[in-house]
Amino acid sequence: MSDIAETFGLHELAVEDAVKAEQRPKLEQFGEVSSLVLRTARYVGEGELTETSEVVETGQVMLFIGPAFAITVRHGDACRLTPVRTDLESKQDLLIQGPWSVAYAVTDRVVDLYVEVAEQVEVDLDKLEAEVFGRHSHGRIQRIYQMKRELVELKRAVMPLQRPLITLTAQVNRDVPKEIRRYFRDVQDHLTRTVEQINSYDDLLNSVLQARLAQVTVDQNNDMRKIAAWAAIAAVWTAFAGIYGMNFTHMPELGWTYGYPVVLAVMLSISLGLYRFFRKNGWL
Repeated sequence: MSDIAETFGLHELAVEDAVKAEQRPKLEQFGEVSSLVLRTARYVGEGELTETSEVVETGQVMLFIGPAFAITVRHGDACRLTPVRTDLESKQDLLIQGPWSVAYAVTDRVVDLYVEVAEQVEVDLDKLEAEVFGRHSHGRIQRIYQMKRELVELKRAVMPLQRPLITLTAQVNRDVPKEIRRYFRDVQDHLTRTVEQINSYDDLLNSVLQARLAQVTVDQNNDMRKIAAWAAIAAVWTAFAGIYGMNFTHMPELGWTYGYPVVLAVMLSISLGLYRFFRKNGWL
C-alpha cells in the first residue's frame, strides 16, 4: 500500500483509513484526490452460519479518485468487485466520464447489496413475527435481540452514507462530472428507500420485542396462578391432617364408626369444589 500511495501521491491520513478498515462512510478531499469510504454488507444464509458468524456480515471498500485514476481497497467478502468491472467494461459511454464512473459503479453495487440485505432481513422479521403472534407462540427473546443487533450493524453501514451522497450530487460539486452526478442521484434514491425500510424494521422489531415480553409476563402469571390453585387444594388435605394429627385425649369423631370415611369424603368434596372453582375462573 505504501508503494501505491507514493506513486499516486495519496495522503497519509487517507492511506491510514484504508489500512485500518474500521471507518464510517465519509467523503474527504486531499488536494486533487478524493477519498470515499463505503461500508459493505452481505446477508449470511443459514447454510453459511457458524457459532461465531453474524447474519449480516460487514466490510469496507475505500476509493481514491484522482484526475486520471481510481483505486479501490476492499476489506472483507461482503462486496466482490469483479461484477462491477465487468459491468463497467460493457458501458463505454459511462467509462468516458473518467475515474468518477468507477466511484459511481462501486457505490451503486454497495447500495444494491444494502437493498438485498434489507429484503432478506424483512423475510426473517416476517418469520419472527409469525412465531411470536402465532397460535403456539414460541419466539425466543434471544433471537429478537440478535435481530436487533444485526439491524444496528446494518444501520451503521447504511445511514452515514447519506451525507457523502448529498455532497456528490450537489450542483456546486465541480469535481464530479454532471452526468455522473445524475447517476449518483439514482443511487441516493435507492439508499433513501433502504434507510426508510430499515427504520420501519427497527420499529417493527421493537413492537415484536414488547409483545414477546408481554407474553412472557402473562405466561409467568398463568404459571403462578396454577401453582397457587394447586397449593390451595393441597392445603385442604394438609389442614385436615394437621387437625387429626394433634394428640388430644378427647376427639369424639375418632370413635365414630363412619368418622374416617366421612372425613375423607369432606376432604375430597372440598378439593373437588376448589378444583371446579379454579377451573371455571381459568386458573387451571
